[in-house]
Amino acid sequence: MSSILDLLNSDLGKQVISGVSAQTGQPTDKTNNVLNMAMPVLLGAMKRNASSPQGAQGLMNALSNKHDGSILNNLGGLFAGGVDDDVQKDGDNILGHILGPKRPVMENAIGQQAGVDSSTVSQILKVAAPILMGMLGKQTREAGVNNPNAITGVLENFLGGSNPQTGNSSLLESILDADGDGSVIDDVAGMLLGGSKKKSGGLGGMLGGMLGGK
Repeated sequence: MSSILDLLNSDLGKQVISGVSAQTGQPTDKTNNVLNMAMPVLLGAMKRNASSPQGAQGLMNALSNKHDGSILNNLGGLFAGGVDDDVQKDGDNILGHILGPKRPVMENAIGQQAGVDSSTVSQILKVAAPILMGMLGKQTREAGVNNPNAITGVLENFLGGSNPQTGNSSLLESILDADGDGSVIDDVAGMLLGGSKKKSGGLGGMLGGMLGGK
């Protein structure tokens, strides 16, 4: 099973990045930076939400009924005429459900690190979120997972697993909640902005590597 960062570096990922860039009018490199930082954060927040039986069942239902991966079958068509309002509204709802009231904090933190404003991050992620869910749905289906209890395992694998050699996504997942208070987005935002003294060097260095040392 491929990790999210592997997928973003694949031909499929490059098509997504190019399409989202064209849709939002943002440079490809900035779109790439936003997605490479934001996708693991979103998956980590999903994993936290799925730690409860209700959250796991809700995610499983969404992947089975709506986000089954079919959106990936015609990305060229999706982007060709401009992503329609229904897809972007779906993305907005996905982000609201995953991040809740912490969404502006996360978007602001990612934006400051990527060199764009938070409204641009929001615009990029509203287009990308349904595609991320489609990728997750496809991976879930291909893995033959139909039990909500197994969905966290799929998310772990999609993040890159627990092996530090699997890439930045696994490192990010390991520090999503640095102070153990359950507030994932606060911790991520604090570390992105240099506001957290806990493990901030590790994440700062990792994000610097993701952005080519910037």
